[in-house]
Order: sequence, then structure tokens, then C-alpha cells
Amino acid sequence: MTAARDSIRDVWGPRAGFAGEGGWPERLDERTTHEPERWVKSACVLCSTGCGLEIGVKDGHIVGVRGDRLDRVNRGRLGPKGLHGWEANHSADRLTSPLIRRGGRLESASWDEALDLIASRTRSVKAEYGAGALGFYNSGQLCLEEYYTLSVIAEIGLGTNHLDGNTRLCTSTAALALIESFGTDGAPGSYSDLDTTDAIFQIGHNMAHTQTVLWSRILDRRRGPRPPRLVVVDPRCTPTAAEADIHLAPRLGTNVAVLNGLLHLIIESDQIDHDFIGSHTVGFEGLKDMVAKWTPERVAEVAHLPQDRLRAAAAILGGTRSLVSTVLQGVYQSNQATAAAIQVNNLHLIRGMIGKPGSTVFQMNGQPTAQNTRECGANGEMVAFRNWQNPTHVADFARVLNVDPEVVPAWGPPTHAMQIFRHAETGSLRFLWIIGTNPAVSLPELRRIRKILGGVFLVVQDAFLTETAQYADVVLPAAMWGEKTGCVTNADRTVHRARKAIEPPGEARADLDILLDYARRMEFRDRAGQPLIKWHDAEGAFNAWRECSRGRPCDYSGLSYDKLDRSSGIQWPCTERSPNGTERLYTNGVFNTAADYCELYGHDLVTGAEISPTQYRASDPKGRAVIKPADYVPPPEEPDTQYPFWLTTGRVVYHWHTRTKTSRVPALQAAAPVPVVEVNYEDATRLSISSGDRVRIGSRRGVVELQATLTDIIASHLFIPFHYGNDEVTSIVPTAANELTLTDWDPVSKQPQFKFAAVWIQRA
Repeated sequence: MTAARDSIRDVWGPRAGFAGEGGWPERLDERTTHEPERWVKSACVLCSTGCGLEIGVKDGHIVGVRGDRLDRVNRGRLGPKGLHGWEANHSADRLTSPLIRRGGRLESASWDEALDLIASRTRSVKAEYGAGALGFYNSGQLCLEEYYTLSVIAEIGLGTNHLDGNTRLCTSTAALALIESFGTDGAPGSYSDLDTTDAIFQIGHNMAHTQTVLWSRILDRRRGPRPPRLVVVDPRCTPTAAEADIHLAPRLGTNVAVLNGLLHLIIESDQIDHDFIGSHTVGFEGLKDMVAKWTPERVAEVAHLPQDRLRAAAAILGGTRSLVSTVLQGVYQSNQATAAAIQVNNLHLIRGMIGKPGSTVFQMNGQPTAQNTRECGANGEMVAFRNWQNPTHVADFARVLNVDPEVVPAWGPPTHAMQIFRHAETGSLRFLWIIGTNPAVSLPELRRIRKILGGVFLVVQDAFLTETAQYADVVLPAAMWGEKTGCVTNADRTVHRARKAIEPPGEARADLDILLDYARRMEFRDRAGQPLIKWHDAEGAFNAWRECSRGRPCDYSGLSYDKLDRSSGIQWPCTERSPNGTERLYTNGVFNTAADYCELYGHDLVTGAEISPTQYRASDPKGRAVIKPADYVPPPEEPDTQYPFWLTTGRVVYHWHTRTKTSRVPALQAAAPVPVVEVNYEDATRLSISSGDRVRIGSRRGVVELQATLTDIIASHLFIPFHYGNDEVTSIVPTAANELTLTDWDPVSKQPQFKFAAVWIQRA
């Protein structure tokens, strides 16, 4: 075995301090168990950074990986999950043949038996109950080609708008925040902006654990000759917060209050770009009026923040010459998610720091291919950022597929995941196909979710018999990363081609091949009577997508498999006019907000009420960014005498999602084998809890039992990682964090609110 470093102990690797002007230095991270016979170009899919890498292959097995030194995203670096995660491909418990439930038990079946049963049940459910009784729930780890094919099958072939992904849990707020402010989805800037910026603002984003390679880039800048200042907002003293020049630790659920306070101080001190505001935005006066009442005194009262810390943070954000902001789950899964995320956009707009080198806002993705789910219409958006309320957009999508516009299910908004499961709960949805995700661990209020999964005809497509697959009527064995070909797009719009390196085990198939086989059996047709889906492989699906995206903000028309193979990652839009991709959007100060072009017409940020097409057109921004204010609204559930603590959930650096893959990697599982609950030192003393004690935590929804660890999380707050399911071997009491979380969601993005719940805690 060879390894460039021990990434379990040394998560971020050695520093290579740089000033920024010359670019990020190369570093080769590599780990192999045997000497590879060949190397296959690919990209990592274990966070949204999207690192370029190569897969080492010997005797038909993956035996290692190494970073791509030339890749624009990572310059050869890989994190602990990237260096170790591939071992899950060769787990002994991989699914290798389809399973069908017979007599209450899952038994082996042929592909013909499994897919014929699924097709037959699809037809019977649709005939008896209509297309609205069919639903699909997918993953943030498929490939672009698979998402696009799935969208065409669900929306056009079957006519259902009940299609969403588990990216609803992590990045639906990112999409809506970008749409509300800038007109369409898509990160405005580039990771390279971190190389030259003078300041970084991170709110609700523990990048040190969620995106280790990107954090290495920041650490390298911070150890260089011109280090950027760093402001972090997080109730926990994470490694990210510990690095900060200013760490703000507000009470849970108060992000909007904190951001309004920062905006108030910056506007009050006149540290704003009047020319940019006047020429390129609308809505500033409303923001100015709203934040005027959010004085440091009021923020301190609501968020429990020291006034001097708030003023110090505002001084950095208001005084810097360039700024990169990043936002993630601490905002997206918390109270007033979209409203809070948009206030970060507003910070950049009033300072004129958008579309310029060193200045951008990252409404960051959590999942590896979350960007692809949104582009391809598999996560509650219309395909290629079209507007489902715009008849011209609907007709254009119909033209691409050669179907009548009436076939497109544009009679209402696409159904979000929480509503899909609600439809299943009430019986209006009878058929649910889950692909590459594990809602029996990841969704809130798990006792309810388990009951729902047991009440529908359930198809699960996965590489392992997950907690969710155990409820299935049909289980389809899927190929994993490295066993199939497809494109993946990261959080700064960089497209990589992940090439197939080995064959999947047994009879397992690529997700695309499964979907194409199902579509063939369903005999979907266009209006000329030809097959609706005209492609037969990944490259054909990609070429079909290129044409579908042409002329839209996420334009791939200038890309090809050959071009991607010869590149180190290319950012969309990539067209004939920009054949090398586009590093930054909105460089001319023109945004995608025009009524005829925008992706949605927007919402009221507090109620979630939709703005009608007529209302939007009456005040058409015509290419100017929209500044949207929002007042603070308390969370729907708060601590009281019975439930005196705040609970928040999140990630640990060694695991991914529900550990379907990472728990099967010895080094990663050994690094974080069991869930623990973080307890404040003073709270622990008062409750006679010591580090290592078993404790019980209860909410209005359930009770879990975990081991306690003492940290400097703010008082009366607890933290539990969400990755772990219920360990029925070591504890008769559940251990999954989502036994405790509440079934509620943001009114705009419909993202579940995992980041706050009122709980009690006591020694077990």
C-alpha cells in the first residue's frame, strides 16, 4: 500500500501558502493498495467540491486513486473520503441481482421479472388513479445523463410532476436564493475567486468538514503572504470557526436577525456601492428600511450575540475590497432558510461585489451532483432552468422532445419531497421509486417515514440493501461510481466526465441502463410515434441534454465527451461564443431577471406565497438583480420548561449522507464509528454528565440514546450528526438524530428544517 499522507489523521494535508496571483500550487494526493495496471480519468463524488482524480485499476478491481494535478478544482488534492471511499465498491454485501418481495420476504429475481413487474404496476396504478399516483425520489449522486433521462420519463413519459431528489434536503434553498436574487440558478463565481479575495464570510458552513479540499485552499491562502480575513457564523466552535478572525455564535434560528444587523451596520456606515445599486439592482430602499430597526442592541437581545463582535464582523465585511461568501446547511436547514440566504446575496449586491474577480457568493451545494439535479429538472425545477409558468418555456421544452406542450405537467409547481411523502401518507400516491438515497435515515421524524415506506408499492434502486431498501417491494441492484460513465457538475459549475473504470458486480447495472430498459418496456412515444427517449447510452443522453440546454443559462451546447476528456474541468455555460467555458456570471452587471427569461417569478420570503406572472411583469427588473428584505420571524418550535435545550444536526468529516458507502470503508468507519451528542461544558456539569456517559435526548417526536462528548458549543444547545441510523445491536433505544427532528420546511424552498428542535437531555 502507498499513501501520500494519512488523511484520517491529517485531514487537510500540508500547507502551501500563496499570495493568490500565481494560482494555487499543485500537490499530489494518492492512495493505492496495489500497483495499478492503468489509470482512468474521473471525478470524486463524495462532496460538492468536485475534485478531478484518476482511478487505479488492477485485475478488474479499483486499487487506488490519485488527484489530478492539473485539475482546476483541486490541483491534485483529495480529502479523506475521496482517498478511501472507493473501497465501498468491493464490499461483500453489494447487491448483485434484483429482489422481489414474495410472501413478505425479498427473494432473488431476474431483471425481466423485476422490470416487468415495475412496468405492470406503473400501468395499473396510472390507469386506476392517474399519473398523480406515481412518484420518484432520487439522489444527489447520480450523473447528469441519468437525471435528464429520469426527468423525461417521469414528466413527459408518465405525466407526473411528483419528482424530487434528496437534494431537497441540502440545496433546494441554494437554488431558490439564486433564483430570487439573480433570476436563475447557478453559482455566479468560481472557486478561483478564493485565490485573490481579501475577505471570506462563511455562515452555517463548516467547510473544514463538508468540503475538505476547498478548505485546504482557504488555509493555504491564510498561511500565505496576503491572508484574507475570515468571518464565520456558527453556534459551534468547529474547525472552521476556530480559524476565524471573528466567530459569531448566535442562538439557533436567528440567522435573519444576525444578517439584518450586519446589513444595518454596513448601510449606516455608508460602506455601499451607490453606483452599482442604482444601475444594477432594484429594491434597495425596502432593504434599508427593513434593517434600520436591527440595531446591535436588538440583535444582541434576539440572537444572544455580543454587540462588539457584531460590529467587528461588520467592519470586516463592510471595509474589505473584495469578498467571497459561502452558505450551507446551517442556513438552508434552519429557520427562514431562503430569507437568510438571500440576505447574504443582498450583502454582495449593496457592496457591488458580484461578477468580479475575488468577489462572489456561493450558495453552496451539499451533494456531489446537486447542480445536475437542478439543471435537469430532477429536484423540483423545470428542465434547463425553464420557467414552468412561462408558456414559451413550456413550449420550447416540448419542442426539444417533439411532444405537444399540453403533455408537459406545468399545471402547478413541481412537487417537493416532503409533499411527495405526504401524498404517500394520505394514500393519493400509490407508487414510489427511490433511487440512490436512504430516506429511512435521512428524512425528519423517522417513525412517520418508516410507516409511509411500508404503505406504498416501493421500488428501491441502490447498491446496498439499505434501511430503505428493506421496505421495498422490488430492489434493483445499481452500479456505483467507477462502474459507469457520466458527467458530474460541481458547485462552481465545473463539468467533469467520470469514466467507467471497472464492471459492476454480478448483474448490477448502471442507473441509466435501468431507466432506459424501463422506458423501453413502457413504450413511451413522441407525437410522431417515435420513441420518446432516442438515446441508448451515456454519450447519447449527454448529446440530447446539450440540445435541451442550448440557449438557457446552463448551456452545455459547446461541450462534448471528447472535449471533456481533453480538459481538467470546464465551467458552464460553454457555447460557441465561450468555447472554454465561463468563469464568472454577471460580469456586465446584467442578471437573468427579465420576465421572459427568469426561472421563476419569485415568492414572498416570509409566507412563501408565489408572485404571479402578472405581478412580476408589472415591475419587470429587466436584467437588474432583485434586493429582497425579510424581517425576523421566530422558529415554529422553541425550548420551554419541558424541552429546555436546542438540538441541531449536521455532518462529520469522515462520513457521507447516511453512511451507505462510508460505513463500509474500514478507515472511515473506525474514525467515527458511532454517533455522539455534543454537550456544553457548563450544561454537562449542571446535569452531572461526563464525557463518555450514555445520555437520552427526547423531543416531541421521539427519544434517542447516545454517548455524550463535552465541547464549547453554546449553552443550552446540543449537536448530533445525522449520518447514523438506529443501532439495534448495541441499543434498544434509537440512535438516529432524525428520530427527533420535526416535519416542517422553509415556506419558499420547501427544505426541511433539521437545524433546530426543542429537546430535553438526561443521563441514561
